[in-house]
Amino acid sequence: MPTNAFLNRKLRMGLIGGGQGSFIGRVHATAAVLDNRAALVAGALSSDPVRAKASASDYDIPPDRAYGSFQEMAATEAQRSDKVDFVSVATPNHSHFAVAKTFVEAGFNVICDKPLTFDLAQAEELLKIVEKSGVVFAVTHNYTGYPLVRQAREMIANGELGEINAIRMSYIQGWLRTRLENSDQKQAKWRTDPKLSGAAGCFGDIATHAYNLGRYITGLLPQEISCLLKVFEDGRALDDYGVASVRYENGALGTVTASQISHGRENDLWIEVDGTKAALEWHQEDPNRLIVRKNGEPHRIYTRAGGPYLGNAAATSTRIPAGHPEGFFEAFANVYNTAYDAMVQRIAGESFETVNTIYPNIYDGVEGMLFIQQCVASSRQNGGWVPFRHPRSRK
Repeated sequence: MPTNAFLNRKLRMGLIGGGQGSFIGRVHATAAVLDNRAALVAGALSSDPVRAKASASDYDIPPDRAYGSFQEMAATEAQRSDKVDFVSVATPNHSHFAVAKTFVEAGFNVICDKPLTFDLAQAEELLKIVEKSGVVFAVTHNYTGYPLVRQAREMIANGELGEINAIRMSYIQGWLRTRLENSDQKQAKWRTDPKLSGAAGCFGDIATHAYNLGRYITGLLPQEISCLLKVFEDGRALDDYGVASVRYENGALGTVTASQISHGRENDLWIEVDGTKAALEWHQEDPNRLIVRKNGEPHRIYTRAGGPYLGNAAATSTRIPAGHPEGFFEAFANVYNTAYDAMVQRIAGESFETVNTIYPNIYDGVEGMLFIQQCVASSRQNGGWVPFRHPRSRK
């Protein structure tokens, strides 16, 4: 794995959000330090100052760097000689923009949870700020960090599947089959509240992951999208099921299906890609296998760390021998690791790639917000086709 040899120290991390009751904050904190390249040293862990400071001991953050607000943290850290090198934003969607903007304008690198912002207008404004600042900005579409996802991406880029004709992307859950948001379940409450989550529920939360996975693996640029969103649980304010069709610029077709009301389904994210030479299939709940099919030949099963047939992208994204499963935390850490490489280059005064990165970046985040906006717009037109190509989409 890469190191921080040039720095001769760990990168210093600050965490925004992640206080008591948080899921994703703990994931960020764990993944960020997995390879011993960073240390969590500061945080503003809640919008409630009392809870923010009370949560600091859970992360071993010293009291003098446990801040009551992200604004206080940005202003104080900027004056320290040992200030944080980057911050991770692990707050509900509606606050991403204000937090990210504050730290980017102060010159800090940022790793932001998805979706990037509350709406597309905020995302486009944040993009301008990031481009002007020259900071490293990553978005944690964490499923792109799985070794065999990166293997699939490399195979398609090398032409092993031929021309891509079709992509089937799906993310199926069942945890919101009932009105869980009416209880004290923190995760359900904010994800189903349009004031906190944004214009979409299920599609903003998990369909964005499914779409991004297809975009990352194939590199195909979208052209138009048609979508139908549905609320099946009476009284719920945002969609809990949806389907979308995508037309790509090369003529390929894609489908995205997302559900949070399917009994017994947990985190069943999967993708199939059909090319003229071969097809492939990958499942997040069985992430250490990639299936490749070709008419007239036995199916091939690639395993993570399985041998010299794996490309460099997969080989450098794995930590332990084949047969010892790697999973969610490790994939999340791979996003961090590749962003760290860019951060080290920035600290060294070197140029670094900002557009065609192996980690999801600000441009992917903006496209994700366009995906949400246009899916909602299409659904309001009863599934009518609407344009789906952002002028700043990375190729």
